[in-house]
Amino acid sequence: MHPKEFKKVKNGTGHLTHLALDNSELFVGVDFSNHQKINEIIKEYDSYVMYPSKDALNISQTNPKNKRDMAIFIIDSTWSCSVKMLRESKNLQSLRYMSFDSIKLSQFKIKQQPAEFCLSTIESTLSVLELLNIHKIENIANGDLEEFLNPFEQMIEYQQKIIANPLSNAVRFKPKKER
Repeated sequence: MHPKEFKKVKNGTGHLTHLALDNSELFVGVDFSNHQKINEIIKEYDSYVMYPSKDALNISQTNPKNKRDMAIFIIDSTWSCSVKMLRESKNLQSLRYMSFDSIKLSQFKIKQQPAEFCLSTIESTLSVLELLNIHKIENIANGDLEEFLNPFEQMIEYQQKIIANPLSNAVRFKPKKER
């Protein structure tokens, strides 16, 4: 997770993702080249970086099953900061990227995505989990997958209520008034 994202407490989908995944670890920084724990994970597991790329393993079309257990590094950052993190982290550069065909639109209504197919960290993670379930790499109950976005949806609902409240001083940007 990029340090700027780590400091966001109002819309941190990376935090929500980490809390929703029992077997996740959270690493904060920009350059992870010499990060001991990350390097141990890379050495021990069949490791990927979840990141869109024309050369990425598209798990919508290909089963990534391997003999070794899998580790997926999820970069939680703005697009420009994620490019910097990947450029600086030599160990992550050596990993294959993993992506998927996005068939959903982001529900992150309070934040504009750079393109229609872009999803928040937690939404992307859910898409990957659903595909790993289909490939029988994960065995997550459908009910758990259906509830995965509940904290995210509650956060959006809460933030929309705050934005809609004309008396709220907690909003930096108010919606433009129609003339």
